[in-house]
Amino acid sequence: MTNGNQGNDMDALRREIDRALTQFGGRPESVFPTAFLPSRAARHYPLLNLHEDGDTLYVEALAPGLEPASLELTVVGHTLTISGEKRRHPEDIKPEAFHRSEREAGRFRRPIELPLEVDAAKVKADYRTGLLLVTLPKSERAKPKQIPVQVA
Repeated sequence: MTNGNQGNDMDALRREIDRALTQFGGRPESVFPTAFLPSRAARHYPLLNLHEDGDTLYVEALAPGLEPASLELTVVGHTLTISGEKRRHPEDIKPEAFHRSEREAGRFRRPIELPLEVDAAKVKADYRTGLLLVTLPKSERAKPKQIPVQVA
């Protein structure tokens, strides 16, 4: 296993463990959050809300201080993955100038299990004022179907 593939292998293992836990009534949330690894304790980042209406799922992710160009979103099956990088401090400030530095920084990757299938070709994302807004239209198969009842 090379360093480049190690993260992918660990993510695959984590997804399999999550899937097994879910099947046997365990927690659907990941046992192995992967934000800001390999720093201190990893945690879920960004924090988010996931909600839906009749045709669309919406993700609102709280992610202040990100470099928008570093954001990457992918949809594979029922999983949306948000990844990117949060810089430690502006480059013009020398590390020895800090008296306190409490904000986490580094690369992050957050897979989010979606409750249904979405149309990946129509997903849209906007980042403004520290909030990542992702719009995920439901696939036609996932939308509820009205079935007319024939009266004989």
